[in-house]
Amino acid sequence: MRGFQHDTDVLVHQVERHLVLLRLSGRTGHDLTLAERLATSLRELIVSTTRASAADRARVRAAVHYFVLRRESRSDRLPARSLTADQRVVNEIARALGRDDLVVQSLAA
Repeated sequence: MRGFQHDTDVLVHQVERHLVLLRLSGRTGHDLTLAERLATSLRELIVSTTRASAADRARVRAAVHYFVLRRESRSDRLPARSLTADQRVVNEIARALGRDDLVVQSLAA
């Protein structure tokens, strides 16, 4: 039981830390709003799958890692990944888990 809660706490901490880093990096407006909405969805997915199957927990863990392990541009050949790509992944996992209520809708431009 302690293991499940520890894993949950670690994932939530990773999401929170990444959101803080995005805020500190100067992200504003649409990007920051989208990141905050993705973080909210991920936190809920993490908590709701604490006692789910290993496969479902792995899906959520993969979505968290995709969100927090952002590939920043280091050359012209590797463009930085957008938050919209993160949104697609998070939404795909939410739908796969039957949590359409946690799908992050696109923001109006």
